Amino acid sequence: MALCISNALKLSVRPSLLALCQQQSARCLSNKQDELILDFNRCPGVCVALLNRPQAKNALSKSLIGALESAFAAVRSQRALRALVFGSAVPGVFCAGADLKERATMPESDVGPFVAKARDLLQELAELPLPTVAAIDGAALGGGLELALACDLRVASDDARLGLVETRLAIIPGAGGTQRLPSVLGPSLAKELIYTARVLTGAEAQTLGLVSRSVPQQQGANGFAALASAIELASEIAKNGPVALSMAKKAIDNGMSAGSMRAALDVEANCYARVIPTKDRLEGLRAFKEKRTPVYTGE
Repeated sequence: MALCISNALKLSVRPSLLALCQQQSARCLSNKQDELILDFNRCPGVCVALLNRPQAKNALSKSLIGALESAFAAVRSQRALRALVFGSAVPGVFCAGADLKERATMPESDVGPFVAKARDLLQELAELPLPTVAAIDGAALGGGLELALACDLRVASDDARLGLVETRLAIIPGAGGTQRLPSVLGPSLAKELIYTARVLTGAEAQTLGLVSRSVPQQQGANGFAALASAIELASEIAKNGPVALSMAKKAIDNGMSAGSMRAALDVEANCYARVIPTKDRLEGLRAFKEKRTPVYTGE
């Protein structure tokens, strides 16, 4: 089985979270046929997706690409979701990139279509109508970093390793890296990192703005410090109105490619118009007046 949808373990975002992440990892590693685990019960409104190919350092294979397709369909079907966290069930690695052993046996005629499928899949991740957070514990190289770049936010452990290293193999990033890295860092710095195939630590990545948070991989964390921090961030996001979160993401993403400030402001106006008739907007006003926590339903 490539995809496992788990409802068995509910985790709280408290100091005990790291220990519970470790328990989840042990459970995942004992069931190695599940290359991707979806957990909808860690905290309200948040889905945690865990890559789980320990024998291949979570490398992106044909079967894992298929599991990701199924996972995105499952996420889209869950109306109660407010945020998605992408992490790893394998301590010390996020995703090592393409499965090069599989690629070496792939006929040349199959390489282009496979890369195109991966590119389309990561665009689908980028277009999910909810905030997404990549939790980078360990290596995020090549396609692994491209997966993280397709998420809205990135959290890395300080000892994580991030890089688009494809030019070392005489190829280029092919799943969106040549476009998303410049949009995050600007073209000049992105070119330097891609041309040199340089690998950054999580701390260096935060300094450059590649990740929004870098957290220490403390003793006892067993490789899950970024995952714990990302779940905490997603939990904070999930308290807010789901329609508003979706429209804020759409306004930012579509506005950045609108071509002019006037066109971008039109995008914002259209997205704002979508939240005006919602029940959640009225609930937010009522809760503010009554000095209580709002209860949003996504309507």
